[in-house]
Amino acid sequence: MAALGRHWRIQLLMLVGLVLLGGLIGPPSRAEVRVLREAQAELVTPSGTQSRTVTLPYLWEREQGAVPGRSVFTLGFVLEPVPTEPWALSLPRAANGYEVRLNGVVLDRFGDLTRSGESDAKLPRLVRVPADVLQPHNDLRIALRSDVGRQSGLGAVTLGPAAQVEALHQPLWLWRVFGRQMVAVFSALIGLIGLVLWLTQGERLPDGRFRRDAVYLYGGLAEVFWTFRVSDSLIESPPLSLPWWSVMSSVALGAWGCLTMLFCLRVMGWGSAPGLRRLQQWLSLLAAAGFPAGAAGWVYARPQALTLWYGLLGLTFLVFALAILRAALRRAADLNTRLLAFAVLFNVLTGLTDLYRLRVQPSTDGSTSLYFSSVLFGLAAGFIVLMRFRAASEQARNLTRNLTEIVRQREQELRRSYDRLAELARDQATAAERSRILRDMHDGVGAHISTAIRQLQSGRATAPEVLQTLRDSLDQLKLSIDAMHLPAGDVTALLANVRYRLEPRLKACNLHLEWAVQEIEPLASLDAAAMRQLQFMVFEVISNVLQHAAARRLRIQAAATPQGVAIDIEDDGVGFDTGAGGGRGLSTLHQRAQAIGAELRIDSRPGAGTRLGLWLPCG
Repeated sequence: MAALGRHWRIQLLMLVGLVLLGGLIGPPSRAEVRVLREAQAELVTPSGTQSRTVTLPYLWEREQGAVPGRSVFTLGFVLEPVPTEPWALSLPRAANGYEVRLNGVVLDRFGDLTRSGESDAKLPRLVRVPADVLQPHNDLRIALRSDVGRQSGLGAVTLGPAAQVEALHQPLWLWRVFGRQMVAVFSALIGLIGLVLWLTQGERLPDGRFRRDAVYLYGGLAEVFWTFRVSDSLIESPPLSLPWWSVMSSVALGAWGCLTMLFCLRVMGWGSAPGLRRLQQWLSLLAAAGFPAGAAGWVYARPQALTLWYGLLGLTFLVFALAILRAALRRAADLNTRLLAFAVLFNVLTGLTDLYRLRVQPSTDGSTSLYFSSVLFGLAAGFIVLMRFRAASEQARNLTRNLTEIVRQREQELRRSYDRLAELARDQATAAERSRILRDMHDGVGAHISTAIRQLQSGRATAPEVLQTLRDSLDQLKLSIDAMHLPAGDVTALLANVRYRLEPRLKACNLHLEWAVQEIEPLASLDAAAMRQLQFMVFEVISNVLQHAAARRLRIQAAATPQGVAIDIEDDGVGFDTGAGGGRGLSTLHQRAQAIGAELRIDSRPGAGTRLGLWLPCG
């Protein structure tokens, strides 16, 4: 058993030794990949030229300060044997313009090495190396153009077989390029959602104005500006002059920060907090100061002004982040504000760290972490915006349900009220019809019967006179009943009904009737009441002819014109003097004509008959 135990230990030690040896030696394919860190550098600055050995990565501003210049890095390496397959170079940093030569052959070039401000190589490079360029003793030279304030420098050079170097370069490309592209797309999506919600959501105020929620506006605009800022880190040859394009990028950063603070103010409910107006004024001043600070740093090569402005932004945001964190911690049940406070604080700390690494004490890593930490704020802002929209939608749905229920109740009440009104309308119509019948009987039948009674009481009236009065009363009663069924506006039917009722009496009195009534379209201006007035007028005229005219011929004529209808009633009786007034009968005729908007004209002379003209306009 002891021998077995010793044997087990020996096998374990051998296995561990093999693993360690394999780790030191590495895979055979990886043994050819090299990382070149030592270089002979020729540095050209406005103050002169110097040559010395440097260690990569080399950051120009940390070594030379805020001055422009050019540099050439020479790296030698030996290959035994010389590879027959293509190789590649991985350059994590070769800014701001560069040229790569291997054994005198130009492998890659970006920008003009003699002119600054046209382009900026911000992204990592993978340079292909043809196999026929490689030699036993190789001379690799990388020339750089360095601009003020742009994190110029050269990173450690990785070279080896193309497939292996590509595999090593891939994570760098994913982090520095693809990752930022995803951040830009994410920010653009959040910004678009915020702006769409701002444009479509809101409430109607009592004065008729439409008020939109500023939370959506601030959040949407902040993400739009941040999209531009992140996209700028991917653009090496902008559409504008590089210095002024960089000014726009700096202004976008300031706008993003200030809008983010305004967004947080709205979310925290500090819209009416004391000192809010001063804070907004300060944010506006900070955002406006971004343009002169950016111009001083990028256009006029005064990076200190831009660094100072970045510092003011960072300090302001730090104080604000601590304030909202303190307020959020006091709201135990408010998860949204806590999430927002931690996201803001994390972004502020990340931004201050980047400010120190990139501008105060530049480091060899020229990549900013704020691009990726901003995703946390974007997620928090997007979550808050969606929750706010959800709450507003739920409130709108509840309001809609309440309004629907209120409308349903009001409809029921209106339906009951309508039924009551309809019943009242029917009662009123019945009462009005009764009143009309009573009025017609009083004005027509009643008046004639009263006249007959007075005739009998006087003892002077003859039997034919009393009989005529009673016949008029009967005719008036029949016409009143007929008026209930006359179509509104049908003048032809009205005249025909009068003829039907009175023609037997005309024949009994040896009065010849000449009928010249044309077919007339109904007049919209004559309602049921106007038709009754017109019927009374026609009946009164014919009754007067029967009683007083001693005529042998009566002519009734009616014709339509585009402007209206003309009715003429003419007899060949004794006539009368119209200048004498004509008594109450003529006055009543004029009153009835005026009531229906008609024009009445009476022509008569003693011994020359009478002609009555009535004009009914269409309108």
